[in-house]
Amino acid sequence: MLVSILLICLGFVLLIKGADWMVRGASTLAKQYNISDLSIGLTIVAFGTSAPELVVNLVAASQDQPDIVFGNIIGSNNFNLFVILGIVAIIAPIGVKSSTVWKEIPISAIAVLVLFLLANSFLFSSSSEVSRLDALVLLVVFAGFLFYVFQQMKNDKSNLEVPTEQMSRWKITAYIVAGLAGLIFGGQLVVNNATEIATHLGVSQKIIGLTIVAVGTSLPELVTSVVAALKKNSDIAIGNVVGSNIFNFLLVIPLSALLNPLAFNTEFNTDLYLLFGGTLFLFVAMFTGGKKKLDRWEALVLLGSFIAYTSYLVYQAI
Repeated sequence: MLVSILLICLGFVLLIKGADWMVRGASTLAKQYNISDLSIGLTIVAFGTSAPELVVNLVAASQDQPDIVFGNIIGSNNFNLFVILGIVAIIAPIGVKSSTVWKEIPISAIAVLVLFLLANSFLFSSSSEVSRLDALVLLVVFAGFLFYVFQQMKNDKSNLEVPTEQMSRWKITAYIVAGLAGLIFGGQLVVNNATEIATHLGVSQKIIGLTIVAVGTSLPELVTSVVAALKKNSDIAIGNVVGSNIFNFLLVIPLSALLNPLAFNTEFNTDLYLLFGGTLFLFVAMFTGGKKKLDRWEALVLLGSFIAYTSYLVYQAI
């Protein structure tokens, strides 16, 4: 099992570096073709931050392991919300724009609700699964979200700046190819060895997906948000988390389901309830004391809730 743990760690390193290399190469290439910073940020950079979750899920879906797929995404989103925002707000209380409070956070809650209804066969399917039809519905909702983001950015005078550098074409190609290779091999290492550990310990793939895999694929968001908090850039810190959660539910899950329809384990409903409740708590917290800010005591509530729930999951598994 020690070998499997080391291989998972290697897989996470490859996923994180692969995403970084791919974004660096693709962003530089796009700038050379005079593609705007906004377009690069909303496409290449956004894809890069969710690339670890996407690749892990595509590998798991192709191997017909839906518990890894849902465990990874739902677990990652819970980790993003409860742990990353909790840590960031402890470093420095997070103040946000009105649009984030009134639009982005509610959109994140709606994404949880839509996935819940589709996965539990309240809408189209007769069984608990995310079918290809469900996937198309989620992608339509995602397209609507992208349209909203583009409209917001058009009205925002501040541009998203994406650092670029002078780079030859062969070097750009090397970064992109190396990044894709890192993502592919890293994803395979994580899924295959996480399955090995689950089998060895006699625990479900659901638990492994919600814990080890979810935390590992959320490391890019954790680093990004902590760095943003240290630089006093609260918009990036909370925007990274909320945007990543929307991206995961409305793009990563449906792409996985298009590859292979995903049977939904209804035990994940508890995790969705937790995520929905945490999102509502975040929304309400922004109005406590008449300010749009997440304070340290509220961050401790988020962190404490996650620690208590994860401890319960581990206790149930052993």
